[in-house]
Amino acid sequence: MFKGLGGLGDMAGMMKKAQEMQGKMAELQEEMHSIMVTGESGAGLVKATCSAKGELKGLDIDPSIFNGDDKEVVEDLILAAIKDAQQKASDRAQQEMSKLTESLGLPADMKLPF
Repeated sequence: MFKGLGGLGDMAGMMKKAQEMQGKMAELQEEMHSIMVTGESGAGLVKATCSAKGELKGLDIDPSIFNGDDKEVVEDLILAAIKDAQQKASDRAQQEMSKLTESLGLPADMKLPF
């Protein structure tokens, strides 16, 4: 197309793709704040809700587990639910990132900086 410019024509295309990818990544970052996942423990007695960014947004505890003698069990159930939600958030974020990279023609397993 542009004789004498070497690979500059390809470079312009690559820059356009990079800008497109940057815009889509910014959109995805915003969406991750609104994507919610729920982790649970104790067969659903404790539920923790996180955004796909891993931010704890809510905690639901069944009142039946409140017994003064079981304080450590309740604490363990709460921590387990939070860890489960955070793991699900991480998995969901990775799924969303894979969709983005595939839509841009990049390898699905490419690790992007977030």
